[in-house]
Amino acid sequence: MIRKSLHLIFVFSLVFIQVQAENLAYGYPNSSRTKQCVNTGWKFHLGNPEGAFYKKSFDDAKWETISVPHTLQPTSLTLDLCTDGKDQPSFQRNVGWYRKTIEVTNNANKKVFLEFEGAHQVTDLWVNGKHVGQFAVTGYSPFHFDITDFVEKGKGNQVTLLVDNRKDELIPPDPGPFDYVKFSGLYRDVYLVETDPVHITFNWESIRAGITITTPTVDPVNMNAVINVKAVVRNENKKSIICQVVNRIIDHKGIVVLKLKSEQEIKAENEFEFNQIGAIEDNLQLWDTENPYLYRVNTEVLVDGKSVDCLENKLGIRSFRLDNELGFMLNGKPIDLIGYNRHQHYAYIGDALPNSLHYKDMLQFKQLGFNVVRTAHYPQDNALFDACDELGILVYEEAPTWITISKDKRWFDNLEKAARIMVRNHRNHPSVVIWGAGINHRGYVPQIHLAIKQEDPVRLTASQSARWSGWQASGLTDIYANMLYGPFIWDRSETILAMEGHSGPKEVAINKRDPKRTGIISWTAHAYYTFHPTHAKYKSMTDRTRSGAMTIFRQPKKGILWYPSEMRGEPYLHIEEDWSSKIKELNLYSNADEVELFVNGKSFMKQKPLADSSYIGLDHPPYLFKISRFEAGELKAVGYKDGTEYISKIIRTPENAKALKIVLDTLGRKFDADGSDILVAYAQVVDGNGTLVRDSVGEVTFSISGPAKIYGDKAGINANPMFIETGEAPVLIQAGTTPGVIRLTAKSKGLKSVTVTFTSAAKENDMVLANAKPIYDFEKIRVDLGASDQLVQFGWNEWSGEDNYASETKLDILGGIKASIKANSENGVLRWLGEMNVIGKYGFAYGEGVLGIDKKGVCLEFANLPKGTYKLTSWHHAPNTNTDEMDTNVNKLKELKIPSLPYAKEIAILVNGKEVSKVSTTNGKEMQFATVATAETVFVSDGVNPVKIVFVDAKTNKGIWLNAFELTQWNIEL
Repeated sequence: MIRKSLHLIFVFSLVFIQVQAENLAYGYPNSSRTKQCVNTGWKFHLGNPEGAFYKKSFDDAKWETISVPHTLQPTSLTLDLCTDGKDQPSFQRNVGWYRKTIEVTNNANKKVFLEFEGAHQVTDLWVNGKHVGQFAVTGYSPFHFDITDFVEKGKGNQVTLLVDNRKDELIPPDPGPFDYVKFSGLYRDVYLVETDPVHITFNWESIRAGITITTPTVDPVNMNAVINVKAVVRNENKKSIICQVVNRIIDHKGIVVLKLKSEQEIKAENEFEFNQIGAIEDNLQLWDTENPYLYRVNTEVLVDGKSVDCLENKLGIRSFRLDNELGFMLNGKPIDLIGYNRHQHYAYIGDALPNSLHYKDMLQFKQLGFNVVRTAHYPQDNALFDACDELGILVYEEAPTWITISKDKRWFDNLEKAARIMVRNHRNHPSVVIWGAGINHRGYVPQIHLAIKQEDPVRLTASQSARWSGWQASGLTDIYANMLYGPFIWDRSETILAMEGHSGPKEVAINKRDPKRTGIISWTAHAYYTFHPTHAKYKSMTDRTRSGAMTIFRQPKKGILWYPSEMRGEPYLHIEEDWSSKIKELNLYSNADEVELFVNGKSFMKQKPLADSSYIGLDHPPYLFKISRFEAGELKAVGYKDGTEYISKIIRTPENAKALKIVLDTLGRKFDADGSDILVAYAQVVDGNGTLVRDSVGEVTFSISGPAKIYGDKAGINANPMFIETGEAPVLIQAGTTPGVIRLTAKSKGLKSVTVTFTSAAKENDMVLANAKPIYDFEKIRVDLGASDQLVQFGWNEWSGEDNYASETKLDILGGIKASIKANSENGVLRWLGEMNVIGKYGFAYGEGVLGIDKKGVCLEFANLPKGTYKLTSWHHAPNTNTDEMDTNVNKLKELKIPSLPYAKEIAILVNGKEVSKVSTTNGKEMQFATVATAETVFVSDGVNPVKIVFVDAKTNKGIWLNAFELTQWNIEL
């Protein structure tokens, strides 16, 4: 059925908005799905696993009130001086009880679910005192419970969770050992989801569940792609229904570029997989690491014409493959995979990061120029994948293990389940290109590889090998992924990916100069918590976190800031060391051709990057200046490219420490007043010139006022005061549950204190509204003009006419409109041309058309257009045939001689007498590599009078070519 108005849709539920001219009337949907974030207002109790706290009558008034994400216990940088080994027998091996009253719908027919993004590690749920179920696969996977039969509709319902982090021999990564700490708590988001009995299922329910989006073919040469969307709809009614699924592919402007529809009867208490396929041929935008263009896939379910469910996913259209000679190919081009591994650990909060900190980690990756991340060694938060999709970072994700291989089949069954859930949960993310199909160090695991391939035949699997143990080849997996920390076995019969390894320019150079080395994902981005007994800080009394190119607070360490010079394109220059009397060597990173140093305004030295053979393969090796004499004051570095100044930077010799300065890490984010969001601040020690004094010692004490607190302030974890290291003292600020103005003060003995003011903002917990974006579901029609022997392709409407006669047709759009073409005066000439076989995309359309010769132009008129705004895209090409002599049409083409007539090179387009746009006519028979002339004309119909569009060349009176057009509804704001 053709709708008679433009539809503007808001997702995840649907809003249909009728548009009259430019007046938008906003309304809210009838779609039944709601999704509320229920992270705030939980009551929490630590311990007592055998307690009966799930009883509805239990009084939890004296329990602590917390918000999710939540860890059972905050931890110090020293892991509370715990002496556990790598199997972590005691640290945070406790249980947490969580209770909350949740209001649910009063609609008796609705389904009600609780959805969890993750909890460590066995979760039991009670509703109103009754046990609903248990999830016991791993602490790193999402899950949900159907609580429909346990709730009282229209009332508050008491929800109790027992989140059990005690050691469990059957749940990976237990029983250990593992080189990371498995933290605790209800540490990822929780949602209350309500749906119609006819609804889309959750992705992780089975191998065929939820929504699956694939791109069976992507052609980066001809720029087209095939989109396949599968949606599983469940009918929990007691009777059969006729169900329609509509998938809309939506571009950045909100315009539907592809619509897929199908209808199916679904029997009572059954489900059906709708499998729809279509293609994008025009204006295709590819997703890659430089331009991560995201479409939206809006999946709507209708019963009897009523919208009952709607979900939305992002779609990044890209092709990738592994070439045995060129390495990893993205959209047909080789790309060096350069990045880091990432643990989700954060200071004090363990695994309980709010979404903002997951995003910040990936934003920092992007700032450093990394194009890949490996989620070591477990599935990570949805927010991380959303960030990678948005920012253009490729992902290698793996199931939760380290080196452990259990002898118990049930352990392997859980590992397989975790791997399958991982794939189902993140299969629609364009950033994900590699699944880890092995066990860290031990190499590939056939059971996991096969399970992943069954779930996702498209993406690559990797082996996770190491020289210490495991099979030294890819085995069943697609990629030989090894830990390259030293000697390794490799016969070069296949490419290799360093899934772990050292970092820095020399390591990157080794990989970049050898195409069979696919890339290096260095170990590791951030310092992380571990009970590994051999690392240098294992017995530290201040900070036992291990490794990291950055600290656990995400402060860059020495060397990491070289990467932007190699991996990013904009001008870049970084001076690594302070300009002080201790300086003997100055390391500098830049993408300039050469750098000159000036000291106190005088040229000091000038040189090019290091030319050592170990840097072969790099575009921008580091600079090393040997400093034989020192003069205090101002150091200016000037980078030159092609002999002209490209970039510069000034630093000063640090003097005595004078004051504190607070830096708030607010870039790319807001601070949500949801009780759990974290904003990181850094108190820097500076001298009188504002220069950082890195060798400062001591502590900084923080105080705060307003609706926020200092995380761990009174938890006995040494979070406040905080020791100064490399001139900085970090602090975590946790939001309250009401928005407002916050004041943070930092003090340190002997230094001038500082106060900064900032604000927190209200958080939208209605996920439908939080993610709502407009959809312009325009009606449109394509029309191919020409003589009766023209060749019309699928999806186009034919309009044929006779020479020197005006022509009318009826267009099946907007309930039916009339269109006519005529010369704009009585003395005009119209010639209708048949197929000329012009080669190129849409050659069938612009290889023929109508040619009008009239001083007053050619008139295209639309009648019965409903009131509103429209866009006319018109093709203007003077065709020349490329038909060979075997074509029976040749003689007729020669006789017509229409292509020999003079034509206008410049055409003005007038709407109701007013010039709106111009276009330059193209010409030729081979247009596969050239752009054919099109014009876009936006106009408004009053709904009463016909709209006259005149194409005219008033200067020369030569022929006007009009080959084809597309008429679509429009919005003036677009």
